[in-house]
Amino acid sequence: MADYYDLLGVPRNADEAEVKRAYRKLALKYHPDRNPGDAKSEAKFKEVNQAYEVLSDSGKRRLYDQYGEAGVSQGAGGAGGGSPFSGFGGGAGAGDVGDIFGDIFENFFQGGGQTGRRSKRTRRGHDLKYDIEVSLEEAYEGTRLPLKYERVESCSTCTGSGAKPGTGLKRCGTCGGSGRVQFSQGFFAMSQACSTCGGEGQTVETPCGSCQGSGRRRAVHKVTIRIPPGIYDGATLRIGGEGESGGAGGESGDLFVHVRLKPHPKFHREEDDLIYDARIAYPQAALGCKTTVPTIEGEGARIRIPAGTSDGSAFRVKGRGMPRLKGRGHGDLIVRVRLDVPKDTTPRQRELLEELAKTMGVSDSIGNGSEPHPEPTDKPSDESGPGLFKKFFGGE
Repeated sequence: MADYYDLLGVPRNADEAEVKRAYRKLALKYHPDRNPGDAKSEAKFKEVNQAYEVLSDSGKRRLYDQYGEAGVSQGAGGAGGGSPFSGFGGGAGAGDVGDIFGDIFENFFQGGGQTGRRSKRTRRGHDLKYDIEVSLEEAYEGTRLPLKYERVESCSTCTGSGAKPGTGLKRCGTCGGSGRVQFSQGFFAMSQACSTCGGEGQTVETPCGSCQGSGRRRAVHKVTIRIPPGIYDGATLRIGGEGESGGAGGESGDLFVHVRLKPHPKFHREEDDLIYDARIAYPQAALGCKTTVPTIEGEGARIRIPAGTSDGSAFRVKGRGMPRLKGRGHGDLIVRVRLDVPKDTTPRQRELLEELAKTMGVSDSIGNGSEPHPEPTDKPSDESGPGLFKKFFGGE
């Protein structure tokens, strides 16, 4: 099944309202009543419902962000649980189309009997981002990391009310406690949230001295997060409720942790495989050999290099790579052969190499590589042109 965020067309840091809007739009588009007999639309409708059921539930969404579909496969049933359309008959998990638009007009058209109704608006806290680096070994094993960062939290002095301890709240004088103010737009009577009380219908008598009446203040927060085995470079973990506190009793935002992998001195990662360059001498490549290569878990692996192996040849060691983040098992260890050509040789080694060159018919070309290269110069040499002939033929 496709990624739930892709199915709804929302980013991974989308808030609850964005997820709900996207779901409603797609639910209308693929609703069975609007596409009778269309099997593809029906299947798409079920997928959208399943995605919304997970992403609308903070607990399920947290599991999905960390472990993928496997994390919610046990807890996420069919469509309907988290869906606002769960009253629809027939098991499709969607409701009457009219319900979709109910709250769209509620904010704009208020009847005369609703002017005294208090409409307290909660505000969700802001999401936060945090960058961390982990080693390849930590990504292999999985680990728990303590984080410390500054965020906006509910004020501990006034417990988030914004009022000085011992004082209380009073009715807003602008909206009369309704949280909304009326205004006219052409022929329509409309209303909007009161700017004085922020739609809460109440204001503080005496502001709290710690938070100046806001109900929130900045503080250092500590949390320990779990890095799952197999985490990849560039992954983002969503830690629900660890962002900034909401206003007026609203839910807290989330913490998004961006993971980067530190470069490793031995291994290079490609998806779930690990690449290791093994340097061997020419005789080992020509005659074949057995050698031990390191592995990420530290045990080492014994491999056989067949005779006649050329530089750049690769050998696969099954199951010795990284754990698969959204599946079972491990990737592989890919061993690439690199021929180690010595820069300095002993006289005996050179003798043997020259003898080998003769047997291979390449002795005439041996040795030229060791001759020093002349330094380039623009100045003419005394031993060039006619002067060179005089030196050798005695013309001086």
